[in-house]
Amino acid sequence: MIVKSLDDIIGTDNETSSDNWTSRRFIMKKDNVGFSLNDTLIKAGTTNFFWYKNHIEAVYCIEGEGEIEKLETGEIYKLKAGTMYLLNEHDKHELRAKTQMRMVCVFNPPLVGTETHTEEGYYPLLTE
Repeated sequence: MIVKSLDDIIGTDNETSSDNWTSRRFIMKKDNVGFSLNDTLIKAGTTNFFWYKNHIEAVYCIEGEGEIEKLETGEIYKLKAGTMYLLNEHDKHELRAKTQMRMVCVFNPPLVGTETHTEEGYYPLLTE
C-alpha cells in the first residue's frame, strides 16, 4: 500500500513548476502500477499549450474555471470543478485558466517524475 499526503510532496523533488503551473507528483513509474498521478495547479489568467504525443492523459478538474481548445478542430470546452477530459488522441490543446485551477492528472505510460515540457509542449518518454 502507498499512502502519501500533499504535505509529503510540497517542497520536494516530486514538485515541479513553471511560470504557469505547479505539478505535485504522487504516483510515478517507480511505483510500478502502470500509471502516474499528479495534483496540478494552473495559475489564473494563463494560457498553456500542451501536446502529449507520448502519453494518454486524463484530467479531472476539482477547483477553478477555464477552458480547453482542441487545436486540430477549434472545439472549445468549458472547464469547472467536476469536469473531466481525456486526451485519448494525443490532442494538441490549449488550456486557458480563468481562475486558478486544480487538476488531478493521470498519465499512461507513467511519468518518471523528472519530465519537463519540450518546446513543442510534450513530455519526452523517459524510462529512468
